[in-house]
Formats: sequence, structure tokens, C-alpha cells
Amino acid sequence: MTADADTVGAADGTPLHIEESGPADADVTVVMAHGWTLDSRTWEPVARRLDAHARVLRYDHRGHGRSAPVDPSTMTIDQLADDMAAVVADRAPTGPLVLAGHSMGGMTIMALAERHPSLVADRVAGVALVATASGGLTERAFGLGPQALARVTAAEQRLYRSSRWTRREHLSAVPALLAPGIRWLLLGSHPDRAAVRLTTRVLADCRPTTVSGFRPTLDAHERDAALARFATVPTTILAGALDRLTPLRAARRIHEGLPSAELTIFPGAGHMLPVERAAGTAERIAGLLDAATRRAHSAA
Repeated sequence: MTADADTVGAADGTPLHIEESGPADADVTVVMAHGWTLDSRTWEPVARRLDAHARVLRYDHRGHGRSAPVDPSTMTIDQLADDMAAVVADRAPTGPLVLAGHSMGGMTIMALAERHPSLVADRVAGVALVATASGGLTERAFGLGPQALARVTAAEQRLYRSSRWTRREHLSAVPALLAPGIRWLLLGSHPDRAAVRLTTRVLADCRPTTVSGFRPTLDAHERDAALARFATVPTTILAGALDRLTPLRAARRIHEGLPSAELTIFPGAGHMLPVERAAGTAERIAGLLDAATRRAHSAA
């Protein structure tokens, strides 16, 4: 169901905020899914570059951005896959699709292949997996060894249970306070000011309960088997050489499971490829869109 022009109703009725750009009558629709703790604003630098190529839909996951807050019990990657299917059914019920997923958005696409295989088989003409992983997220997370990681995890759990975490509406009212940590964790070497500013603003606006609520489903994410669903779908894997959140080994693991895909590594880039390397990311997705458009024309 559609609540209004800027909202799509998920299968369980949760209102999801959506942005649409590009020609409404384009041959191909690209659907963009963002990462954990982020929102659709992080795809905007790429969407601007693709508007001439296709109709572009980018939306906020449940609990993120301008989408509705939800109970933590629904904060799962499986649910996000169902939400993506609902977005497609509402806003792009026919025609070829190119799916672009950044980080948790890429994991959502993998779960979509598990839960909605006919949608992928019948409609998906291209996939971009951007700074994401098919599993193994608890293996040396953030580059930490087992003991150091256990201490960090214990500290996280204490924070997540505290009232100063659960009662806050946003991570920070002063985004600049988060900038040093965000630059270390999410951005590569010498990021431009616009990338730092946008990433920091989006993270500061995130609800704390969204951070903690989605953490278990990320740790449990193991979807190597789902990659086989894309064996005949043109797929590009994009990775930042300096990504600490989904390190380069995660991209190589996807490529091993999906050898038909093209792997691009951006030197000096971190996790935030849609803002750090917007032009390069858009170029790879545009290639998928152009190929899908040619196939659509030849089949007409």
C-alpha cells in the first residue's frame, strides 16, 4: 500500500520514506538500499549522476532516516528483504530492475534472493554490491583480535542497556563530536569535506535503538549460498581498499562465491563509497543500467 507520495507501506504496514528521481518512463528502474545507521541521503551523490540513465528509487530502511521507528523484533535483514520487495511491488511493479545495495543494503539484496527468488529471477537485470559482505562479520571485526573485540562487545552491551542510550532520539545533537571516530571507522584516506559532512550528519541523526537493534542480525548474517541466485545476473562488487567495517576480505569472499561478478577495488577509499567515490560508483551502476536497457530494447 502507498500512504502518500513520499511513503511506501511495508508488508507489515510500516511507513518507509522513499525518494524518486529520473524519468518516470525509463526502461529500467534502479533501487538503492543504504547501510546500517545511514539513510537514503548517502545515495544522493550517486543518484544525481544516474538520473539521466534510469528511474531511481532510494528509500530509508525501517527504523532509519525518515522511515518509521519500529520494534527491535522486526530489525532483521530478512524483514529488510521483505521491505525491498514491497517497495518494488508498489513503485516498480513491472520492467527490469537494477538493485544497488551499500553495506547492509547489499545484505538485504542477498536476503531478497533467498526470500523472493522469483522476483530476482524474473525482474533483476543487474546488481551492485557496494562495500558489503556475505558473512563473517564477527571475524576480526574492526581489525581487532578476539580478546580486544570481546571487550568492545561487552562495553557496547552495557551502553545499549543504559537509559542514556534508549531515551535518546538521535546519536548526537552535535555531529562534529562524532567526526573523528567516523573518519577512522567509515572513511578512507583524505576524504573530501562533503563526504565527511554528509556521513557525519546522517550518523548523528540515527536513532540509538536502531544501532543496537540491528546489531544481532548483522552478526548472524551468513548468505554465501544466496550468491548463486545472481550467477546469471550481471553483477559488480565494489570495495574500498581501506574499509574497516566490511574489509577487503569480505569483497573477495563474495567474489569467490560469485566468480561471474566484476570486482572493483578503490584505492584509498573506506566504507562510504557512495559518498567517497560517487563518480566511480555511479559509473559502474550506469554500466549495469545501460546493459539492461539494451537487453530490454532487444527483447521488445
